[in-house]
This record gives sequence, structure tokens and C-alpha cells, in this order.
Amino acid sequence: MYAALCKSKGISLSRAADEIGLSNSTVTKWKKTGATPSGDTLTKVAAYFGVSVDDLISDAQTEGGMQDQLIAFYGKVKDHLTEDDIDDIMASMRVKAERNKRKGTGG
Repeated sequence: MYAALCKSKGISLSRAADEIGLSNSTVTKWKKTGATPSGDTLTKVAAYFGVSVDDLISDAQTEGGMQDQLIAFYGKVKDHLTEDDIDDIMASMRVKAERNKRKGTGG
């Protein structure tokens, strides 16, 4: 969604990152891995583009029920995961969902 918001505003990803106060490596990480920004970063991005944090989050989720799958999975294993584990799982699921979306399988 970040790239789409930059495009709609007519600015480069790096310029938006600079104006928001983010490093280019942060934006590259989102693009390459599907990593989820922290709450504070989501708030900054939402404010910069004039959208809600909910819009940013919901747009990152797939129509195939990714959110429901994550909630169910997290409930089963939450006591055994570190924050890094959770970040890695989220990134992997987003990458898979994006690939499926491009293939037209939707999930």
C-alpha cells in the first residue's frame, strides 16, 4: 500500500520515507519481505498520507482470510513465540499472499 500511496501522491518511495522520517532501508524491507511496520511507524505513515491506520492494516491483509488464519495460529502458539518469530511469520505470510494474489488464486 505504501508504494500505491506514494504513486497517488506523485512522489518517490524514498522522498516519502525522508519526509516521514524513515530510512530507505526500512521501506526496502517492507517491499522485499512484507514486514509489518511498528505501531508508531504506521501512525506516521497514515498521518503523512491522510489515511487511517486501519486502512493501512486492512489493505495489507488478503481477501483470503489472512487475518483469521493469523489469529487462530497465534492463539495456539503465542506462549512459545518471540517477537522476532511473529515478525518472520507475518512477513512470510504476506509474501505468500502477494504471490497468490498475482497468480489470481486469492489465498
